[in-house]
Amino acid sequence: MEKQFDVIALGELLIDFTENGVSAQGNPIFEANPGGAPCNVLAMLNNLGKKTSFLGVVGKDQFGTSLRKTLNELKIDTSHLYENQEVHTTLAFVHTFEDGDRDFAFYRNPGADMMLSESQVEKEYLESAKAFHFGTLSMTHEEVRKATQKAITIAKEAGMLISFDPNLRPPLWSSMELAKEQIAYGLGQCDLLKISEEELEFMTGTKDIKEGAHKLLADYPNLKLMNVTMGKEGSIAFHEGKEVFHAPFLQENTIETTGAGDTFGACALNYVLENGITGLSEEQLYEMLEFANGASSLITTKKGALRVMPTKEDVETFISTK
Repeated sequence: MEKQFDVIALGELLIDFTENGVSAQGNPIFEANPGGAPCNVLAMLNNLGKKTSFLGVVGKDQFGTSLRKTLNELKIDTSHLYENQEVHTTLAFVHTFEDGDRDFAFYRNPGADMMLSESQVEKEYLESAKAFHFGTLSMTHEEVRKATQKAITIAKEAGMLISFDPNLRPPLWSSMELAKEQIAYGLGQCDLLKISEEELEFMTGTKDIKEGAHKLLADYPNLKLMNVTMGKEGSIAFHEGKEVFHAPFLQENTIETTGAGDTFGACALNYVLENGITGLSEEQLYEMLEFANGASSLITTKKGALRVMPTKEDVETFISTK
């Protein structure tokens, strides 16, 4: 059966309010950027020529309308983007520090992204893709967690590639124990994992990246390819006993890091879609990391993520100049 989509992602589609200067009265000005990690991943995949679809919920409000319009403009399928009458679109306020790192304040008690229900997860729709991607924002509350688990079950039974990025946001969890338990569930389900060094430490209790990585690989034999991102320190791929490191591409003009991890994750997922997830050589892993590091470096020079993902040509040109 010819698959309609390369990737379906489930999760949050929201507005990231990012600081953008100061008004004449000295008040911070915020720009309403479309965002949400799973959709950022799809936006980058689309730029790499993949067909994608998003499964999630926005509010029936001006933000929800503008998010749907954005996805349509980016050619991300919105046939399964639902609207909730009662609950507003989720908002995140992003405070950026001088080094480009950030802090989040979420308006999500509840937010529309949490309102996805099991009945909105349709088997036939999910099976129309080659790969399924998810994170943990869709696992913070019971209803949306059930919907996420149903989607994963369908994807696994259909033999689809399963991609996971924990994307841990501590303020959104009722307890860090629950967060740990849900990330562990995700780790046990996926083939492809993108995890940050902070998340790796959170799950393994060690700051030593290689030690932490080997602990996860031992605990979750289902992990076929694990990429650990270390921000300004680069990234490492772990695959079938191989470990490949690639240095970062550091930017003088980094503004903020929103979307960098999602860009990286999308590039790795794209590489796997094109080259498979077994038997990758060290050269291939290096090539995958080089492109992913280059793309995520480029996104840090722009505000927001969803609308400003680099193209394949942008990334190749950037890498060739380094």
